[in-house]
Amino acid sequence: MNFIDLFGEGENLTATQMSLRAIVIFISAIALLRISGRRSLGMKMPFDYVILFLLGALLSRGITGAAPFFSTLCAALTLVLLHRLCGWIGLYSNTFGQLVKGSSKIIYQDGQFIEDHMKQCAISKKDLLESIRLNSGLDSIDQIDKAYVERNGEISIIPKHQ
Repeated sequence: MNFIDLFGEGENLTATQMSLRAIVIFISAIALLRISGRRSLGMKMPFDYVILFLLGALLSRGITGAAPFFSTLCAALTLVLLHRLCGWIGLYSNTFGQLVKGSSKIIYQDGQFIEDHMKQCAISKKDLLESIRLNSGLDSIDQIDKAYVERNGEISIIPKHQ
């Protein structure tokens, strides 16, 4: 039995061929995520979600036969290495890091809402108040010193010192 009989070719695949492809893609995806590093799953940033979405879309094509099997794996490895390279460059270059990963924005400070930053981040006053209750355990905006929208989109709260 040759390779093409085992894994098939094109879109006319048997259930067994697709299952074998799925096994190889599953193992490859785990390996690719390990190569990508912990940040692709742990940081929850747009930069990191991009790799997860692209890998999912690309690898599914390899299972169904919509794209050549080994070409799909090579493209996936290329994406993971590119993600890793961008993360590494961002580690050493603040400019590149801000370009790829973004930067945090302060949306409340010294008793004032910073409306321009709130608009840029699409955060309303109600969103901020909700985040204060959920993330800091405080129930009033008067109890906080600063609030930021972080690079991953979450709101962080700095309470006033008692």
